[in-house]
Amino acid sequence: MTQDLQQTGGSPDQEGSFHTHRPGNDPGTGRPARVEIFYFDAGGGHRAAMLALKEALTARNPHWHVVPVDLQKLLEPVDPIYRLTGRVTTPLRRVLTPIAPNVRFGPVQTQSIYNTALKTGVTYGVGAILPMLKLYIRRHAPRLEQELRRHWAEPGSPRPDIVVSVIPNFNGVMFRALRAVHAHVPYVTVMTDMVDCPPRFWMEDQDQVIVCGTDRALAQARATGFYDPANIVGVSGMMLGSRFYDLPAEPRLTRHELGLSPDRPTALIMFGGNGALVSERIVEKLRTFAPDVQTIVMCGRNRTLLRTLQGVAGCHAVGFVPNVADYMRLADFFIGKPGPGSISEAIHMGCPVIVQCNNATMPQERPNVDWVLNNGIGLSVRSFRRNIVDAVRTMTTDLERFRQAIRRNVRRNQAVFEVAALVERIAAAPAATPAPACEDAG
Repeated sequence: MTQDLQQTGGSPDQEGSFHTHRPGNDPGTGRPARVEIFYFDAGGGHRAAMLALKEALTARNPHWHVVPVDLQKLLEPVDPIYRLTGRVTTPLRRVLTPIAPNVRFGPVQTQSIYNTALKTGVTYGVGAILPMLKLYIRRHAPRLEQELRRHWAEPGSPRPDIVVSVIPNFNGVMFRALRAVHAHVPYVTVMTDMVDCPPRFWMEDQDQVIVCGTDRALAQARATGFYDPANIVGVSGMMLGSRFYDLPAEPRLTRHELGLSPDRPTALIMFGGNGALVSERIVEKLRTFAPDVQTIVMCGRNRTLLRTLQGVAGCHAVGFVPNVADYMRLADFFIGKPGPGSISEAIHMGCPVIVQCNNATMPQERPNVDWVLNNGIGLSVRSFRRNIVDAVRTMTTDLERFRQAIRRNVRRNQAVFEVAALVERIAAAPAATPAPACEDAG
């Protein structure tokens, strides 16, 4: 991939646009382009990035085939947790189904353990998963690649025109498997973290395009020596969904509709799609020690948290919804984990952030806290339980200063349009001769 990709441009409207653009150039054959976007559900940010890019591509190119591929589902046959729990649940299901047909349970995916840790807030030691996962991938790479080759070489499976990954760790095995079956299909990794955590986290020594959403990640990619300089692409942040750009003539929601005062300081509390029980403790602390502050709590799929907070005075609890941006528009500031997606969403909506950073913080998320502090766009606490009240008092006192720092120090985020334009340019490039399917396809 030696075409010049450094200046992607994007061509969105001034505030970004997901409206139907022009049909993108088809890849030589006159047929609609097929784009496969690989993602998984650990944490939720990868799925959100996939959905944002899919939405942008299909809006601009409605005749294209943009296909999400759940890597976790694809690799279930070699997922050690899934296989182990499958050995236990399969015989139990056979015994219990005749007498309790409504009881549903089954094997557990590895990513479910990670998501459960986020939901309960018990993340101490979760950072150890990363080196263990890297070791597992290195030792079992041949089997992982075999499953991936099977995906691309399956009889009747359409050949993709481009493969896009929004996940870390697996880009080496995915790239090698793709090359074994389709030697000339372009491979693109879009980082959904603000920095890399080498070795073999986001960046791999292979002939591909790497997309970086921060200057630091861009510098890391250049320093590796892995990539042709033309294949290192910088964009203006993390990819955000359409609702963070579509500005309706009238607000979709109002504080009044949520039972909140239009005049009181309002915090939006969010810990990803799985919620977190610490949200309840934050609400309690603020009600007791900062009663002027009201809250909107995004509970995600955490039904226990949603039930607990429903009806609490000065708090509006929300389940899993697609319009998080509409609730962010009502908030003055954000409280949550230092995930790259949620921080980027909040800052894009003009909300300064309060995040937590301590020994339980994921290694890849700690640099996000540095980014927040270095740009003066928020605060960091060691413990939400002990420090949130003081942090909220500082935030509400200096809110305008933090907002000015966002306007002064953070670029307008157009990343999803820039990445969509990049994918279009690669798909429009003259197609290389497809390689025959690898004989050993699994």
